[in-house]
Amino acid sequence: MKQHALSTRLWHWVNAIAIIVLFMTGLNISNAHRYLYWGDYGFDPKDAWLNVIRFPGWATIPQHYNLALARDWHTVAAWPFGAGLLFIWIAMLTNGHFRRDLATTPRDWSLRAVMASLKAHGGGEAAPGYNPVQRILYGMVFGVLLPLMVFTGLAISPGFQAAAPWLLELLGGRQSARSLHFVAAWGIFGFFVIHLALALANWRLILAMVTGGKCHAAEPAPAPPPSPSDESPSHG
Repeated sequence: MKQHALSTRLWHWVNAIAIIVLFMTGLNISNAHRYLYWGDYGFDPKDAWLNVIRFPGWATIPQHYNLALARDWHTVAAWPFGAGLLFIWIAMLTNGHFRRDLATTPRDWSLRAVMASLKAHGGGEAAPGYNPVQRILYGMVFGVLLPLMVFTGLAISPGFQAAAPWLLELLGGRQSARSLHFVAAWGIFGFFVIHLALALANWRLILAMVTGGKCHAAEPAPAPPPSPSDESPSHG
C-alpha cells in the first residue's frame, strides 16, 4: 500500500506550482498600493493598519512592476488552486485520509500531546502517521488558510463581488477581505518554508511524494506481563 495516494501527490505538486505563482504575482499586485485597511473603504495611508514594504522585482512575477500582467497570471493560477482545493477535500473525505490521518481529537490539543510530539520529532524517532502537532498544523492549513485564500480572493474580485455581495458583508467589507487575503497568504508562506525545510532535511520525504512511498505497518504492541495468578503454582 502506498504511503501517499496518487490523488494526494497530483494535488501536492500542482498546488505547489499554483501557490508559488499566486504568491509572487500577489507581491507585484501589493506594490500597486502598499497599505492595508479594515472595513469597506481605504485610500488614505494614515488610516491603514499596515504599511507593507515594497517587494523587489526578483521576488515578483513578472520581475518588474506590471499590475495588469500580474493580475492576469494571478487569475490563471487561481483556477487550479481553487479547483485543486475542492478536489483534495473530496478525495480526502472519500479515501479516508482526513479521518485517518488529519482529524484531531480533544486529546491532540493538550499540552502533553504537543510536547510529546515535539520531543519525538527532535529525537528523530517519529512514529508512523502524523503526530498531534502535524495534524493540528495540516488541519489549520486545509481547514482555515487555504479556504480563506479562496473566499477572500473571490470577495475582492469585482466580477464575483457583483454576483455574491453577501460574501463581502460576511468578511467585513472589501478592505477587510483584502487584509485577510494578505494575512492568509503570509500564513501559507510560513507553512511553505517550514514544510520545505523539513522535506529537504530528509530527501526520502520528497521521493515518497513523487513515487508514493511505502506504508510501514506499525509494530505490534508488546504483550502485557502475566498476572500474579498466572505465575503462582497450581495446587491440587
